[in-house]
Amino acid sequence: MWAVIGATGTGKTDLSLRLVEELRRRGRAAEIVNADAMQLYRGMDIGTAKLAPNQRRGIAHHMLDVLDVTEDAAVAWYQRDARAAIDDINSRGADAVLVGGSGLYVSSVLYDFRFPPRDERTRAELEADLDRDGPGVLFARLRERDPETARRIDPRNGRRLVRALEVLAQGEATHGASLPEAPVLAHPASRLIGVELPRDVLVPRLDRRVEQMWAAGLLDEVSGLRGRGLEGGVTARRAIGYAQALAQLEGELSEAEAIAATQALTRRYARRQVSWFRRYGDVRWVSPDVDVATLMAE
Repeated sequence: MWAVIGATGTGKTDLSLRLVEELRRRGRAAEIVNADAMQLYRGMDIGTAKLAPNQRRGIAHHMLDVLDVTEDAAVAWYQRDARAAIDDINSRGADAVLVGGSGLYVSSVLYDFRFPPRDERTRAELEADLDRDGPGVLFARLRERDPETARRIDPRNGRRLVRALEVLAQGEATHGASLPEAPVLAHPASRLIGVELPRDVLVPRLDRRVEQMWAAGLLDEVSGLRGRGLEGGVTARRAIGYAQALAQLEGELSEAEAIAATQALTRRYARRQVSWFRRYGDVRWVSPDVDVATLMAE
C-alpha cells in the first residue's frame, strides 16, 4: 500500500495519478482509495476539488461519492470500508494508493486504530447543544472533564468536540483525539509519501483556489445541495467553503466575506494538517512535481 498525504492544495491528487501510471508502466496494477472526508459526499465536487470521472485517467477510484449530504461521515465506518477496499485491491494483485489530507481518516487506515462505540442518542443531544450554544460551550465542558484531549482539539471544531464528549459520556476515561504514542502500521507493506510546499508558496495558492471555486460555480453547487438536504446534514453543512456559501445564500455574508472567511479557514486547516502529518514516522517528503520514477527507485 502507498499513501500520498499532506495539506490541502499541495498537489496530492496529481502525484497519485502519476504514481499509478508509473506503477502500470512497470507492469503493476494500482487503484486509488480516497482519504478526504468531504469527497465522500455525492455532489460536493467544486468545494472539495474532487476529480471528475473523465479526469481520473481510467484509474479506478474508491471511497468517492459514497454518502448523501444528510449522512454523517464517521471515522470508524470509513476505516472499515476503506480497509475492505484496500484488501479487495490487494487480493486482485494490485497496489492500493491511499490519497488524502483528512488526518484522522488517513491514520485510521494506516495505523492500528480502534474506535469506541457510538451512541446515537447522546450524539444527537450534543449536536443540538452545539447548534444552540456554539463550540465554545462544548469546549469548556470538555476541558473540565478531559483537559488533555481538550488541549489537542481545535476549540472551533464542533464535530470533534461532539465526538469527544460522546465517548466520555459512555464511560471512557478519555477520547484521546490523537495518534497513539507509538503507532503501528496496520498494513506492514506500506510506503508513505508526504507532499509539501513552502508556506509562502502554499498560502497564495490556497487563496487563489478558493476564488476559483466561487468562479467555477460553488454557490450554484451549494444551492442545488440545499434541495438534497445539505442544511440538515451534520458533517457536510459544516465543511469549509460550504458553510460560508450557505451563509452567503442566506444573506448573512456577502460574496467577498464568504470568500475571505473560507480562505482564512483553509489556511488554518492546512496548518493543522501539516502539524498532524509531521508526527508520522517513515514519511518521504517531496515536492508535488517530484519525478515518480526516481521516487520509486529509492
